[in-house]
Amino acid sequence: MLKKWWLQLGVVLLLAFYKSEFRTNLSNAAPTHILTASKNPPKPLITNKKEQLKKLYQLLGKLPDRNRPISVTLLSTQETDELIIEKLLLDINGQELVPAYFTKPRNHTGKLPIVLFNHSHFGQYEVGKEEFVRGRPEMQQPPFALALGRAGYAGLCLDSWCFGERQNRKELDTFKEMLWHGQVLWGMMVYDNLRALDYLQTRPDVDTKRIATMGMSMGSTMAWWLAALDERIKVCVDLCCLTDYQALLDAKGLGLHGIYYYVPDLLTHFTTSDINGLISPRPHFSLAGRFDALTPLPGLEKIDRSLKVIYQQDGAPDAWQLRIYDVGHQETAAMRTDIMAFYKKWL
Repeated sequence: MLKKWWLQLGVVLLLAFYKSEFRTNLSNAAPTHILTASKNPPKPLITNKKEQLKKLYQLLGKLPDRNRPISVTLLSTQETDELIIEKLLLDINGQELVPAYFTKPRNHTGKLPIVLFNHSHFGQYEVGKEEFVRGRPEMQQPPFALALGRAGYAGLCLDSWCFGERQNRKELDTFKEMLWHGQVLWGMMVYDNLRALDYLQTRPDVDTKRIATMGMSMGSTMAWWLAALDERIKVCVDLCCLTDYQALLDAKGLGLHGIYYYVPDLLTHFTTSDINGLISPRPHFSLAGRFDALTPLPGLEKIDRSLKVIYQQDGAPDAWQLRIYDVGHQETAAMRTDIMAFYKKWL
């Protein structure tokens, strides 16, 4: 009986020893990040800007030829007391015609600076480019087409894939179909706007050295992607969607953004700060709501710290600005005033 008891005790002590050794070895092992990403990810392996631009563009999937011919049909011209509004139909991607509005102040002549305006989402697929000329409840009045025209700027706004006159294609269905063919919905959206920049180069009434881009929500994201990918954008203004990807993951906020937002393999290569850093040293103004769940505050602060360093290194510390307002996902009167002041200074 005593012998059996000592045998059992020996087994228990032996198991305890191995368990202790296992814990010690595990605590000394390299940390794993299978389910969670590092709070402070390493700097990107690609440090050359040209290589970064090439990689960022490649992540957008199979895209049409950037050099394919563009054709534009003028559908109508409307004149108000202050604006000339052209309705256009652009053949820019070879797959689907793209309706657009081109606007310019009525009483201005010669070449004009222009803002490539990117409309928002809000789940309202019927709105699209009408946001530019008619406005929307989440934005201030007058609509940006008129506000820009009064300040002496021309404007261009496309119906993005699945919106406005292109809403016959449903967003989720389009995303899935494109994925099957190696395409990315966001990539096709970006492509259309890059080709819109090509079109602007052909217009005699546009000052091609003074092109800006802006937008709210989805349009905000489009603005900083476009500015990152194309240096013909001289000024970038993004309103309510400078979202740090890791902060969005931490906040469990993936469902707040539409399916269009998600680019395969993006986080393997880029952070939000990496993409926006490609805009430097060109002027970039970001406006955010402190209570906007789409742009978690810790992420905004992280991006701000990163871009301040980049712009300082590039010799343009005043060209980057982030302003956070005590609102949610909306444009306020103060935001509108600040946007127009930024254009006046930099465009």
